[in-house]
Amino acid sequence: MSMSASAERPASLRSRARAGDRLIGALVRMPSEELVEMLAVSGFDFVLIDAEHGPADVIALRQHIAVAGLHGVPVIVRVGEDDPGMVLRALDQGAQGVLVPHIDDAAAAAAVAAAAHYPPRGTRGFATYSRAGFFGETPPAQHRDWYLENTLVLAMIESPAGVAAADAIARTPGVDGIMVGPADLAASSGPDDLPVSAATSIVHRAVAAAGGLRLDIVGTPAAATAAFDDGARLVVYNLASSLMGHLRDLRAARD
Repeated sequence: MSMSASAERPASLRSRARAGDRLIGALVRMPSEELVEMLAVSGFDFVLIDAEHGPADVIALRQHIAVAGLHGVPVIVRVGEDDPGMVLRALDQGAQGVLVPHIDDAAAAAAVAAAAHYPPRGTRGFATYSRAGFFGETPPAQHRDWYLENTLVLAMIESPAGVAAADAIARTPGVDGIMVGPADLAASSGPDDLPVSAATSIVHRAVAAAGGLRLDIVGTPAAATAAFDDGARLVVYNLASSLMGHLRDLRAARD
């Protein structure tokens, strides 16, 4: 968001996804300012900053969001579990959306929606003097209306309980879509639970039936293409995994 408050904003990530665009992003952990810039320069649509399994330092987060904003690339922040304060801070610093882990039922999904949206839709604390409000230069009504329309709220399903509640989670007002967390889903599933692939298919069908957005995490361009073809609107690479694979390939020259 490097433009002035009076300038017309480009289409938001949420509006582009709702319009049917295929949006490609990468998951990074802080500190990664240069990687954020490289993603922007190479034409990625968004950056997903991981403040769950990575540092949740709000000052560093602000710096990363600002770097992305200078290149016109929107940011989604994966916050920690049950952390409405971090949802507020991420959005106040200019993130266009949040991804919230370990959502097991509709009540948890509703709490996420409440934390992310301004009244009357939610309970997010209102301020225009943050970076998101251009430091007070955006008129309050304009600021409120833009974020009510454009804040992207994504829930993560990562357990058999979440899979069982997928339909209710996907239909929760104020929640735009769902990402399956395959690693946590596998770790939390026992011998009597569905295989991860079958459970994931249940979640994906629930998202599609609700008219929601689907975010998939992948490791290769082929997997990204397959995810888009299967109905995902947002696809993200785990950049650490991709980079480690590339480094192993480079190292192999000595073998």
